[in-house]
Amino acid sequence: MNPAIAKDVLQQFADELLEASRTMVPVAPLRDRLEGMGLQDAYEIQEAQLRHHLAAGRVLAGRKVGLTSLAMQAQLGVDSPDFGFFFDDMVHHEDARIPAAGFIAPKVEPEFGFVLKEDLSGPGVTREHAAAAIGEVYAAIEIIDSRIANWDIRLVDTVADNASCGAIAVGRTPLPVAVEDLAAVECTLRINGEARESGTGAAVMDDPVAPLAWLANVLGEQGVALKAGQLVLPGSFTKALPVVAGESATADFGDLGSLTINFS
Repeated sequence: MNPAIAKDVLQQFADELLEASRTMVPVAPLRDRLEGMGLQDAYEIQEAQLRHHLAAGRVLAGRKVGLTSLAMQAQLGVDSPDFGFFFDDMVHHEDARIPAAGFIAPKVEPEFGFVLKEDLSGPGVTREHAAAAIGEVYAAIEIIDSRIANWDIRLVDTVADNASCGAIAVGRTPLPVAVEDLAAVECTLRINGEARESGTGAAVMDDPVAPLAWLANVLGEQGVALKAGQLVLPGSFTKALPVVAGESATADFGDLGSLTINFS
């Protein structure tokens, strides 16, 4: 395809996804609609949406890393994570009542939330650099959603769709845990109080700090730094579970604390 035409198609896809976010009407999968569509194309679509939102005055609150578990990577046939962004108006807190109608087909994932105490700029960020940049660790839940119809996604679809990010919930009180102990922390995902899934921090690329270093290096190659005060979600302890209005979701970290949100 002519490069100029391909660029127009990428912008068209970005516009379609922006419209889907507004109308809650999903779009057809993108992967078969542009011959040879690759990962870089998908990130260009994501970046076009980010520029649109920033131009509209929305404030970037942080980044999320996805596909950090071997199970999810195997499902999509990939061997690396992906990432997306979220704004401050997408961040909720403990006991929030979140309208389910604000999403197309929401699912929840229990995660850590890292608030950075210093900038993190790649390339060249090591695991030690990333660990030193973490200020506080919070309980978090990512609400993932797909602007792609029926969750019919492969890697380029979800990357273009902002790594399927819908919203974020994060606790107000830091978890009393050392960064070096994160891999051993256990978390249970509860729906309406019922334990449904559980895992440890080791499910997140064997070490929840590793996705943070990976993200800093990937963004660094684009000339973008993670900033002090930003929130980063490194990936889920468990597979995602769907939620509907009237249900609650809890990321239960046992003696360390928990975070519950409610869907109305």
